[in-house]
Amino acid sequence: MPGWINRIGVRIYLKFIKKSILLYFWANMEKENLKAIAAKIDILTSAFLERDVHLYIYLPSVFNSKEIPLLLINDGQDLEVMGFDKILSELYDNGNLLPVFFVGIECGPDRKNEYGTANFIDYLGRGTKAFAYQQFIFKELLPFLKKHYKHYSFKEKSFCGFSMGGLSALDIVWNHPKEFKNVGVFSGSFWWRSISQDDPSFDETKHRIMHNQIRNGKYYRWLKFFFEAGTLDEIADRNNNGIIDSIDDTLSLIDELVKKGYTSGKNFRYLELKDGSHDVATWGKAFPEFLKWVYQ
Repeated sequence: MPGWINRIGVRIYLKFIKKSILLYFWANMEKENLKAIAAKIDILTSAFLERDVHLYIYLPSVFNSKEIPLLLINDGQDLEVMGFDKILSELYDNGNLLPVFFVGIECGPDRKNEYGTANFIDYLGRGTKAFAYQQFIFKELLPFLKKHYKHYSFKEKSFCGFSMGGLSALDIVWNHPKEFKNVGVFSGSFWWRSISQDDPSFDETKHRIMHNQIRNGKYYRWLKFFFEAGTLDEIADRNNNGIIDSIDDTLSLIDELVKKGYTSGKNFRYLELKDGSHDVATWGKAFPEFLKWVYQ
């Protein structure tokens, strides 16, 4: 057998052993330690956004390794309302989550301009600060975290968000695939379009901006996608096919990923919540499923 095959087998085995050790470590810690989440708020003054940005940091209180995955979360101000610390404590307590460095990013008062797609504004001119938000992430936020949390080495980075924050997260990950591994989108605003749906020339196969980016992009084998939509996200059904737009737009975006070569289970997961609404409570129910799928 060639030597390089043996070496690959050894690396795979060592990776499996490392993950098994971590799972054993967390599964056997005392409950009070597992539930103790070290949470704090940092304030980062952004030149790109011209505002102070509150960062909601959640860390497992007992963790000695330097290597840890990083998850950035848009609309971080909603995490406390969601009961994020309780979500994490339960996951750690049940051994369903490896240690993760969570950073909730507070949205600004001009949310409809900061969130969106960095290279394309929508038909009403929204999203004009999305490129600045992208610059904030790469040139201010990530350097800030590396400087102020030197003890940690982020072995992989992921991004997630809710509604327009989910659109923003996917846009950033898709356009910077070498920087990220996973993305989570809850009730994503995939209706984001270049012309009004009331325009006689509107064609949803041509004018939905994020769909076009996926269609015109490349296949990145390491990326993983999690999508959530609720059956009560909205009531609009612009094409009268009996499926509300939020679900329809999400499923058709997934279709674009499938055409690129991504497969269900391996590369993406879709979670549809019956009676799920467009609100923090619903996203809080879906969040543990996202975390277990990515980090368990």
